[in-house]
Amino acid sequence: MSAREQILAGRTALGIELGSTRIKACLIGEDATTVLATGSHDWENRLEDGHWTYALDDVERGLQAAYAEVVADVHDRYGVRPQTFGALGVSAMMHGYLAFDESGKLLVPFRTWRDTTTGAAADELTELLGVNIPLRWSIAHLHQAVIDAEPHVRQVASLTTLAGYVHWRLTGRRVLGVGDASGMFPIDSATGDYDARMLDAYDAHAGDRLSASVRDLLPEVLPAGAPAGELTVDGAAFLDPAGGLRPGVPLCPPEGDAGTGMVATNSVAPRTGNISAGTSIFAMVVLENALAEVHHEIDLVTTPAGDPVAMVHCNNGASELAAWTGLFRRFAEAAGHPVGPDTAFETLFGEALAGEPDAGGLVAFNHLAGEPIAGLTAGRPLFVRTPDSEFSLANFMRAQLYGVFGTLALGMQVLEREGVALDRMFAHGGMFRTAGVAQRFLAAALRAPVAVGDLAAEGGAWGIAVLASYLRHAGESGLAEYLDRHVFAAASLSVTDPLAEDVTGFIAYLDRYRAALAVEAAAVEAL
Repeated sequence: MSAREQILAGRTALGIELGSTRIKACLIGEDATTVLATGSHDWENRLEDGHWTYALDDVERGLQAAYAEVVADVHDRYGVRPQTFGALGVSAMMHGYLAFDESGKLLVPFRTWRDTTTGAAADELTELLGVNIPLRWSIAHLHQAVIDAEPHVRQVASLTTLAGYVHWRLTGRRVLGVGDASGMFPIDSATGDYDARMLDAYDAHAGDRLSASVRDLLPEVLPAGAPAGELTVDGAAFLDPAGGLRPGVPLCPPEGDAGTGMVATNSVAPRTGNISAGTSIFAMVVLENALAEVHHEIDLVTTPAGDPVAMVHCNNGASELAAWTGLFRRFAEAAGHPVGPDTAFETLFGEALAGEPDAGGLVAFNHLAGEPIAGLTAGRPLFVRTPDSEFSLANFMRAQLYGVFGTLALGMQVLEREGVALDRMFAHGGMFRTAGVAQRFLAAALRAPVAVGDLAAEGGAWGIAVLASYLRHAGESGLAEYLDRHVFAAASLSVTDPLAEDVTGFIAYLDRYRAALAVEAAAVEAL
């Protein structure tokens, strides 16, 4: 069938991902590698009353705008407007706190993964449960509200993530993919559900401070490929108020951006891993064996199929790098030579290749928000040099790029000491679009080959579209086999091995970076 015929017949899959700065929609055909159309909508979080948040009205408007744009793209390319799809999936940034009462009313504004206000709860739960509970996890947010005796706590009837909320609005079902659920509460990979022992331990610990058992507050957990409901009449109107979308479309389990990143990079099998760089940066490594110790730098989550994953999550990714690039663009504009963002990134990244391997003694911190791995509850972007540092644009840009990977490298060293083995590491995100620069520096930071590929260009929106497409194949094969045989069999990858001089240089840079964390902590305290 032609693309137009597939669209008219509903032989397609639509994925929508709500990222930190962009809501993106991706429509694929029967061949999951074929992207038929895309749409997007930019948005931003806000710091309100000490919490990072997005308004649910903005969620609705943003979804509708991204959906309208993908429909318009379909019309521009093929002369038709889709009325149905073969499958639909929703993913979003993980973790955070969306608490609703019995009637479905939001009790407090959405608290996102960026919040670092849950330190007391995270420490208490880590000790209670015997696994690392990061600050951003939903159970940490809930328990911090319990500790603080917030008035709404006794009214909580359900908790979910952003993807779970949107899925509920589309289908009426309170479910969650196992990967996203693993960022709410620890998962037992043997059962594919919340860890029963830990649920009981938390209920006993919370006592009568909650009105219900925590297991009754959390969404139902589903693995990849499980039916997760159908688009309702209200759900169709929620997504497409223009009325062109018909109800009845089957939905896959809603997932988190980490899970869709694993799918988009074919990193769901043991000994594979991926790194996603955006507003945040995180590495996912699928484990063969359990870790020997509890590490505050490492989160234990799962793939969308439920296999255990070690996650190194850093709150701060490429945003500070983008801010500096914007500054240089403004200088070029003021000098009468304006350049577009792609040209600016390509030029500055290319300059970084001419920098010294250790960035000439310069150090850059990209901490716009707190960074738990570095022991920071708040962030202050910082650039530091000594009087004898070699201060050049090339070294400055190399320091900024190294800085994106600094905290990540600290966490990955923990996995290295645990003896975790990797056959491949796949990287995706906008900073890898400039060929041969960020990929090369990341290989040095990890001391391992790093692959990038065209299939991951659409990122998590494509990943959740692939998971939606997998709905009709789940009875035939597991997720890893499906990706290998049907999606990535002919994929073209570019693999960069670490260069010895870059490895040596990054080690020297990271030593300075680690020492200068005291400067960063002082900046947080003083400013």
